[in-house]
Amino acid sequence: MLDRTIAAIATAPGEAGIGIVRISGEKSTEILKKVFKPKRVMDIDDIPSRTVVYGHAVDSKGAIIDEVLVIIMRKPYSYTTEDIVELHCHGGIVPIRRIMEEVLRNGADIAEPGEFTKRAFLNGRIDLAQAEAVIDVITAKTETGLNAALNQLEGELSKEIKKIMEKLLSMLAHIEASIDFPEHDVEEITAANIKNMLLEAKASVLELAESFDEGKIVRDGLSTAIIGRPNVGKSSLLNVLLKENRAIVTEIPGTTRDIIEEYLNIGGVLVRLIDTAGIREPEDIVERIGVERTKGAISNSDLIILVLDASDELRQEDNEIIDLIIDKKVIAVLNKTDLGLVIDEEYLKGLFGEDNIIRMSVKNRIGIDKLEERIKGLVYHGKLSVSKNSMVTNIRHKNLLDRALENIKRAILSIEENIPIDLISVDIREAWNSLGAITGDTVEEDIVKEIFSKFCIGK
Repeated sequence: MLDRTIAAIATAPGEAGIGIVRISGEKSTEILKKVFKPKRVMDIDDIPSRTVVYGHAVDSKGAIIDEVLVIIMRKPYSYTTEDIVELHCHGGIVPIRRIMEEVLRNGADIAEPGEFTKRAFLNGRIDLAQAEAVIDVITAKTETGLNAALNQLEGELSKEIKKIMEKLLSMLAHIEASIDFPEHDVEEITAANIKNMLLEAKASVLELAESFDEGKIVRDGLSTAIIGRPNVGKSSLLNVLLKENRAIVTEIPGTTRDIIEEYLNIGGVLVRLIDTAGIREPEDIVERIGVERTKGAISNSDLIILVLDASDELRQEDNEIIDLIIDKKVIAVLNKTDLGLVIDEEYLKGLFGEDNIIRMSVKNRIGIDKLEERIKGLVYHGKLSVSKNSMVTNIRHKNLLDRALENIKRAILSIEENIPIDLISVDIREAWNSLGAITGDTVEEDIVKEIFSKFCIGK
């Protein structure tokens, strides 16, 4: 694969101020000579690396396609560690497509999704965890998420993983020594030392694994379902929080028949708001499907905002919803307080806690700030930040850490049960392999393909 010279349009499709065609591989400069004519007469081989040169992109007959700026990044000091050429043209669909056609006609192949970053990984410039961080940088929706992605891109997570791997490798070396030199009777001493080292490794892996709870919110947002029976103000609350009329609001019960998802940044906390259909006995098949989707949203959400009519007593429908969410993290919004407070507030405080009961009048915009503050308060006391450079935000990494943790725990238990030291090495090696799959040291080829298939073509 690395023998091919690849090319792709590196900017999003559509009209823009600039469009970029990126080329990487041995033939990059040779292709450039055929599609680029510098304004000043010069040999392209003499253009210094990282220098911008003005000229025109041309076709095979020398006809001008567009004005362009060209940047050459010569190996090994480039993104892929190969020769890279970028042609920056006007960001119209026609000029960038024609330049791309000429590049392909002169010997380049169309890049696969994520192939530029994949080459950076295969050529050793970055490891697999850093490569995955590229997607997170591109898709970050808050500064907190961006900072977490940049830390991973800089290799902070990889450093922590490799420290643990080095400890595990040292343990394997101690075990090999005890097997190779049995006459020195060091197995008992070796077992004691390895147990201490395993306990240290366990603590390090556990700390990384536990950071995923925070990392998941940083990366994907706090999944928050707004639920309640019909006509209590769920869609109105969504519209007020978003500061736009995203959901249709009427006095007719069952207006919202499907879930609506939107993202909201509340003090650096990315919140994925899910407006759901009112839960009641459905009157038709469409409403029934909506109610079922609401129940699915409840089970998959990190936080539930239960909207209740404060001017009415709790109904059977309200109590049935409460039964569904009693084990979830819940904020109860007592809406329509402008019509009076009839609902049993003390009962709700006993269920969800006093701090999680918010009096509100969505119609009059009363209590919105208190709800936002409480959401931040539930997410790490409103201080959600990348407190550690090695935060885990990727579910693949979390699963591999869990697997390594189980192997380490088994190894510790085996030592405590006086299992022969050579048998304990199996679990230690498995833990090492799991951690290596995070950085790419021990990852299988099909996993690498799957990871890079999620990238865009030009990256």
